[in-house]
Amino acid sequence: MVVIRAYEVRDREIVLSVMQENIPAYFAQDEMEDLKYYLDFEIEQYFVLEAEGKIVACGGINLELEERRGVISWDIVLPSEQGKGYGRKLLEHRIAILKSMPDIDRMTVRTSQLTYLFYQKNGFILNQIVKDYWAKDFDLYSMELSS
Repeated sequence: MVVIRAYEVRDREIVLSVMQENIPAYFAQDEMEDLKYYLDFEIEQYFVLEAEGKIVACGGINLELEERRGVISWDIVLPSEQGKGYGRKLLEHRIAILKSMPDIDRMTVRTSQLTYLFYQKNGFILNQIVKDYWAKDFDLYSMELSS
């Protein structure tokens, strides 16, 4: 059974371990500190996806209301669970939440060259690339959901 629920502080260590499993394949080691800061100070809405009672994926939403924009943030799927549709299910959950918000007109994600094809397959369009943005060899791919 798959359940998507709101992140709770008690999930922090598991989320960090899911992140660690994705270093260096999808994230630079330095980004671990960024995630810790995000979890402790910048969360607006963050979710975990549980499969058979185990957290296997997580991801958030941040709002930039002045720009009427919802931002998909910190998507992470346990490597052993990738390719099973969990990332897509979690993304669709957050897109549905953002679409229900009357003050949100646009949805964006900032990702890397390593995962941008996932977002492209799910309707996001590439707007900008910045080399070595996140860390050396981790480029920024700025994308927006097509309407």
